[in-house]
Amino acid sequence: MPRLTLIGKPGCHLCDDARSVIEGVLPEFPGVELGELSILDDAELHEKYVEEIPVVLVDDRVHTIWRVDADRLRTALAAAATR
Repeated sequence: MPRLTLIGKPGCHLCDDARSVIEGVLPEFPGVELGELSILDDAELHEKYVEEIPVVLVDDRVHTIWRVDADRLRTALAAAATR
């Protein structure tokens, strides 16, 4: 199963938008769960991504920053599921 991670912070409207898109796609990929990390809880993540949140990782690799495209995410998850 692919690992899907959303890096953001509380109160970030773009993070909320990204989560909504992700939650709309996830039912198509049973078994894939969304993990979330906050840049406020991790100094390394804060330094690396503070200007780029939200960041979506698929299998620990950056898939997208700022805006999540549902079709692009579907394609990435499908590809990751076949690896």
